[in-house]
Amino acid sequence: MKPLKIGNIELASPIVLAPMAGVTNAPFRTLCREFASGLMYVNEMVMATALVHGSAKTERMVTFAPDESPRSLQLYGSDPIMLARAVTKLCENDIVDHIDMNFGCPVPKVTRKGGGSALPYKRRLFASLVSAAVTTATKYQIPVTVKMRVGIDSEHETYLDAGKIAADLGVAWVALHARTAAQFYEGKSDWSKIKNLVEHLAPTGVPVLGNGDIWSGNDGVTMVTETGCAGVVVGRGCLGRPWLFADLVRAFNGEGQRPLPRLFEVREVMWRHAQLLVDYFQDE
Repeated sequence: MKPLKIGNIELASPIVLAPMAGVTNAPFRTLCREFASGLMYVNEMVMATALVHGSAKTERMVTFAPDESPRSLQLYGSDPIMLARAVTKLCENDIVDHIDMNFGCPVPKVTRKGGGSALPYKRRLFASLVSAAVTTATKYQIPVTVKMRVGIDSEHETYLDAGKIAADLGVAWVALHARTAAQFYEGKSDWSKIKNLVEHLAPTGVPVLGNGDIWSGNDGVTMVTETGCAGVVVGRGCLGRPWLFADLVRAFNGEGQRPLPRLFEVREVMWRHAQLLVDYFQDE
């Protein structure tokens, strides 16, 4: 696999940790980086409005380890003006090196209001949000990417139009979770949708990353082979298994022998994670 480069960032291998609320905080990202450095480990989603107004909880959510690079964070918002203000705050204060935009959240309380993975159905609002983020971040030379789903359901697929809109507006990559919002996390993700998007965006030169059902290094290689995507985004597959990133790197490097940790080593990882969490949350 070729390294993936966006802006001034070059990843050692085109592997990205998907932002997951309550999961991909600084302790978990540190744990993952100890298994495979030089990848993109995205912080959990932060609400643009909460970031602008500020709170102790939000301020802690946007913290990064001193040696963490690149510093990546996902933003969620439905107001272009507020989103631009949040991006400005992140960039002016040198908090991040990369910003991802959330258009993939399938939680009903979000999608019922037209947000998350339902938002790309509103083409104009989607375009205005992406434009606000890219235009603002470009002033600081910070790359912006988007993560989205296939659509609301099988009758309302939006990924091809949304992907082209985002690419034309200057995003650095488009990541596609190959399920609809209606599927939530059920069933098998349809990797053919990733292939369709790769072909659809080929004339723009914007890379497509695939997401969905990557549980091993072999799965990552298979996804890239079948779809032609430029890299993979890993979500639930690494929960309780941060060594998945090391397995993916070895698989992409063509290594045949890729031993998984033994029970004693798993116990040590659990203990390490607990220590990191205690240091992070302090008395809480």
